[in-house]
Amino acid sequence: MLTLALRAADGGEFQPPSINDTHLPEILPWGVEWGEGFLGKNGLVLLVSVVIIWAFFSFAIRKQSLVPTRTQFIGESIYAFVRNSLGRDILGEKHFKPWIPFLFAVFTFILVNNLMGAIPVIQMPSFSHAGPAYVMAAIVYCTWIGVGIQKHGLRYFKLVTIPSGVPWYVMPVMIPLEIISNFIVRPLTHSLRVMAVMLAGHMIVMIAAAGSEFLVTQQDNIFLNATGIIVLIGFVPLYFLELLLMVLQAFVFALLTAIYLQGAIEADSH
Repeated sequence: MLTLALRAADGGEFQPPSINDTHLPEILPWGVEWGEGFLGKNGLVLLVSVVIIWAFFSFAIRKQSLVPTRTQFIGESIYAFVRNSLGRDILGEKHFKPWIPFLFAVFTFILVNNLMGAIPVIQMPSFSHAGPAYVMAAIVYCTWIGVGIQKHGLRYFKLVTIPSGVPWYVMPVMIPLEIISNFIVRPLTHSLRVMAVMLAGHMIVMIAAAGSEFLVTQQDNIFLNATGIIVLIGFVPLYFLELLLMVLQAFVFALLTAIYLQGAIEADSH
């Protein structure tokens, strides 16, 4: 019914925004025939996020003091959260310390790139595109498999595909399921989860904002104008909900990374 109302007054027709509306012209157009070019808006945001993370934490630790400044406190709080909640609590006291930098990098990189979608001019969570999500999941995938081989040798593949204590006659069913679950479904869901949530949340906010603007500014019907104002008011909690999901998805991705590493390290104990 909203669609019919949008088409009714003055013969106007609402054109819902698409993900392409958030793009800027390609900076380096090489490869644009396969989708986004070598360095488009999404690639630039990824590079800028690295600079932001480096600059913020460099500034936060440049003058460390017993009574921390606000910036130092925020930086230390993020580090302590990753160290304790994602490192020590998941990997265990024995194994977590070498993995703090990796988990910290994963969490902060995804968090900053997600939050880019909340900045009005940029308006693009990098991980709303499948490419960055696939690459991050592939890095984690190769890492935990490499850790498993390093710790257990090629026996690792036996440990994760042949469950202990399962009767032999169930093995023909269990082994293919374990292979699919561990080596196909796991990396796919790891990437698609963050991508789908970021894309869906961002598109909902875009459609709400565009629809509100259309109803308020391009319609002469007072009822439609009032509806646009209501949509605009509803847009505000949607915006903060998206912020919450941005942080939550960064945490979930890093949490699953820690869980996969823990499973690879202690595969022989399951």
